[in-house]
Amino acid sequence: METKFEEAFLKALKKHASIKKLVKKKVNLIIENPVALGEPLKGNWQGFYSFPVKRNFIIIFLYCEACRKKGDDGVVACADCQDMSDQTIKFVLLAPHDEAYHFPDKATGGRRELNR
Repeated sequence: METKFEEAFLKALKKHASIKKLVKKKVNLIIENPVALGEPLKGNWQGFYSFPVKRNFIIIFLYCEACRKKGDDGVVACADCQDMSDQTIKFVLLAPHDEAYHFPDKATGGRRELNR
């Protein structure tokens, strides 16, 4: 499995360094079986999955194979989609649950602006 960590995810990991070991464990679990563990998201986050880190923290990620099979690649519209193999997981965001779904709007004015 190939992995890609987006800048927003890495920044959040630095900011929340106290949970770094736990995040690493959760990332490894996701890599083992992304579809079984991830919760498919809807609406503005269609094509993405979430996975809890702890009570109120989540990881938001993309699994390229699932995205393409479900036809979500047209909605997600990753700039580098054609360059990524089906076996790629992109770790997009790490944040408290309540902030995670609003993060892109605050940061860029729209989810499409994220470097995915």
